Amino acid sequence: MQMKSALLLAMTVSLTAFTALGQVDPDKRELVQLGFTQAVQGASPVAAYGFYYLNEPNFLQTNLTLRIALAPVYLDSEVGLVGLLGSNTDLGIGLAGGGFADDYYEFQNGKYLPEQSFTGDGAETSVSIYHLFDPGSRIPLFGVIRVKEHYSAYSRNDDTASGFVLPHNHGTTEWRAGLRFGGREPLLHPDLAMELSAWYEGQYRTESGSYGFNGDRILEANSELFWARALLIYTLPESKRSFDVELLGGGSWHADRISAYRLGGNLPLASEFPLTIPGYFYQELSARDFVSLSAQYSVPLDAGHLWSVTPMGAVAALEYVPGLGQHGSVNSGVGVAFGYTSRSGVWQVMLDYGYGFEAQRAEGRGAQSIGILCQINLGARHPGGATGLDRFIGFLPTHF
Repeated sequence: MQMKSALLLAMTVSLTAFTALGQVDPDKRELVQLGFTQAVQGASPVAAYGFYYLNEPNFLQTNLTLRIALAPVYLDSEVGLVGLLGSNTDLGIGLAGGGFADDYYEFQNGKYLPEQSFTGDGAETSVSIYHLFDPGSRIPLFGVIRVKEHYSAYSRNDDTASGFVLPHNHGTTEWRAGLRFGGREPLLHPDLAMELSAWYEGQYRTESGSYGFNGDRILEANSELFWARALLIYTLPESKRSFDVELLGGGSWHADRISAYRLGGNLPLASEFPLTIPGYFYQELSARDFVSLSAQYSVPLDAGHLWSVTPMGAVAALEYVPGLGQHGSVNSGVGVAFGYTSRSGVWQVMLDYGYGFEAQRAEGRGAQSIGILCQINLGARHPGGATGLDRFIGFLPTHF
């Protein structure tokens, strides 16, 4: 059962990367995203994603946009009503649900603990308001307000310890407010992007209290998160060399294991704000507060710019969630990826290797990982698709 649920989770883990864009996306998109990462040392759950994503403007009528992200056991969707609340203000109504999206995996001191891990299924509805403050500007400034109702139902898997008490099934009311200047297209590696953004999210649960072994951990009645991001991606027009630099920082009040920031791994589309550190397990580290800096530099290997090599690195300083701390507050990793992009731009594949310097394993400090990422951009085959440099602004995912 543990392997079965992990494999099903592997097909849904990345859907949150596209569930709540910073505006109603005005461009037609049709993508297939696949990703997989595996640690070389130590046992861990399967970390992967695979889903089909469609954004359809002018759905049924000109002021409606339909967005769907579909995996084998999970569906996320939103209908955007363009200009419903004014010429620069859109309304989004979302519906999502399915299996294994709320699974929880426990890591302590670099060790995966299946006996303290459990399955979680979920369903949610949301209402979002997207407002453009500077219409006509080259770089847009958007405000977002979102209210979401989420229900989580937990169950044991075959490896959960018999004496481990699960958290209560519960509903969570979440509300979010944020400002985003610029943005990033929802692609594996856009040619150009710039973003400055700041966010607040409050989470209020209908059930809370202790769980685990003899009540050794707690599900908070409410948690509050606040974070900011600065991002720059730029590709030189002639050489096609590209660099990507991202600075992320966040804090919290009353963060618990469920609501904490999760860092580690190298799956760039596994969440709306991916906190990657090469070489680590996916979401190995749980933090109440953190600062993270990551960078990569892509160099073409041939005249046609089809093959590339991309060195990368990341470093994060964090304050751990109580009960999940380890020696040293700084974690860092480096890696390298070898990529191929088809001449049409439809296919993009990357093979990567990572080394985590401070990752704790049975052999001591240091861990390695390997992975593969694949994007099939079906929209790239259609003239007028959102593949040019001028289309990089205005597409911000908004959840960890």
